[in-house]
Amino acid sequence: MNIEKAALAMGDFLEALDIDLDKHGMEKTPLRVAKMYARLFEGVGANTKEIWGETFEGGDGMVAVRRLPFYSVCEHHLVPFFGEIDIVYLPTDGKIAGFSKFTKLIEVLSHRPQLQERLTGEIADAVYNDLSAKGVLVVVSAKQLCMTIKRELAHNARTLTSALRGSFQTNENLSREAWRLLGKEKS
Repeated sequence: MNIEKAALAMGDFLEALDIDLDKHGMEKTPLRVAKMYARLFEGVGANTKEIWGETFEGGDGMVAVRRLPFYSVCEHHLVPFFGEIDIVYLPTDGKIAGFSKFTKLIEVLSHRPQLQERLTGEIADAVYNDLSAKGVLVVVSAKQLCMTIKRELAHNARTLTSALRGSFQTNENLSREAWRLLGKEKS
């Protein structure tokens, strides 16, 4: 990433909006913004297979990792959305990953221009494919700032998305058990 080029472009952008960059405290704003967006977009081009590290032999039951916080940037408006992610997966032959790896997975996939719907599916795909899981359920609950700061003023609105993979798509009993594990009974 070229921080200097991004800072120059941000300066041009702010000046085009009649923001006075010579005003006290604004002199370094383009550089600060460029560095912030470099952090927000550090997941661009990252490969999820590399984050899992060593896997372990575990039990044969479902594994749930809940209320994992995240933040991302809406690709339509370049403003943040944030919330929590729940993941349930059914390991194949007891192959499990360390719990901290799920946080890293979410960080990699959310740190790029993103849509909540795509993020939900990408997380499910990564767990399903990278861990060879038998089944995966991902639920994302988020607050979209593009909804709350526009004229609609939807301050308390939250969006929910889900993605199912593998046996959770094909086996209604397993799917129901995964939803129940999250405390979100599916009828």
